[in-house]
Amino acid sequence: MAKGIALSVTASTLFAVMYFYTSLLSPLSGVEIYGWRMLLTVPCMTVFMLLSGEWRRVAELLRRLAGQPKLIGGLALSSALLGVQLWLFMWAPLNGYSLDVSLGYFLLPLAMVLTGRIAYGESLSYLQKVAVFFASLGVLNELYQVGGFSWATLVVVVGYPLYFVLRKRLKTDNLGGLWVDMTLMLPVAYWFVRGGEQGFGVFDQYPALAWLIPLLGLISASALVVYIIASRLLPFSLFGLLSYVEPVLLLGVALLLGESIKSGEWLTYIPIWMAVMVLVFEGFKHLMRQRRP
Repeated sequence: MAKGIALSVTASTLFAVMYFYTSLLSPLSGVEIYGWRMLLTVPCMTVFMLLSGEWRRVAELLRRLAGQPKLIGGLALSSALLGVQLWLFMWAPLNGYSLDVSLGYFLLPLAMVLTGRIAYGESLSYLQKVAVFFASLGVLNELYQVGGFSWATLVVVVGYPLYFVLRKRLKTDNLGGLWVDMTLMLPVAYWFVRGGEQGFGVFDQYPALAWLIPLLGLISASALVVYIIASRLLPFSLFGLLSYVEPVLLLGVALLLGESIKSGEWLTYIPIWMAVMVLVFEGFKHLMRQRRP
């Protein structure tokens, strides 16, 4: 368990490092960085799956696809939903939206709780209702202050639950499904890099990027692999609790990049952070019950 905790925190740290790392890749645009990330991550992920025996998941999905050609439409939509999230993660730090994206990740656990209630009829516990109440206060303040959340926050809060619901419906909620989603992005990623202002000749114009770009791929692949290994070593409840580390680190990166929480926004953030703490407390109680003999 100690190894799993260390790996989970390491994965969250690597994702946060990658969030900040985009600021070092000037003059690349957000879409070019996204393209490079996909082109470099998918091969590394393929090697990991071959070595770990997870490639059978891909083979199973391809056999299903041969018997159900209509499945390609669902897979294309699933890939597009994930692709938008991965693009936003690379684009936001370069365009002043890192704070909005971090807020989206803070709200995401609550959005998933509500999605479970709406899509699957899952009942809310008392503490989950308390968390929803606190989050609602933050949402109402944001609506009062600016009329709504930024589009970047909404993409995270709405997009990820739709993605997870679709994967569950398609029965692709495993590592093989993730690999297919990312592989289907490769043509778009290639087009983003080739059609970008720098193109594939970027290394000739900016020699420093010859090691910075491959390092991006290494960080991305390492974060993904470490995250997957951690998920296998930890109880589900503890793994879920540790997922809250990432939005905290993303908030730190946003502040480091020069963004700030305005005075009127504190009444948005504080209730949402309180809601997250309630969910953390509930998860901790659940974990302690599981550990009792």
